[in-house]
Amino acid sequence: MASNTAGWQWIASSGADAAPYYRIFNPVLQGKKFDPEGNYIKQYVLELRNLDLKYLFAPWEAPPSFLNKAGVIMGKNYPYPIVNLSTSRKNALEAFKALKNNASH
Repeated sequence: MASNTAGWQWIASSGADAAPYYRIFNPVLQGKKFDPEGNYIKQYVLELRNLDLKYLFAPWEAPPSFLNKAGVIMGKNYPYPIVNLSTSRKNALEAFKALKNNASH
């Protein structure tokens, strides 16, 4: 249990380790990098199993014709993103930088 908890804290950069403040994981890029065929999504997110691989990791970027063909209805059977990943990364970096600067004073 301790290993799992510490692992999640390390991944989230919220533990007591010396993780660099700029390590912010992007779930879209992580999926593409470590599961390039989208097997995990296809197995566990059944709403997306028929979506073209090009849009599987970010279905909100798919043209309506691809969504319709796959039976994906954004906001109905698959949610819209809660945050914009690039904006949230920028905001997190700014917040971490502010914390780092405040800690050195």
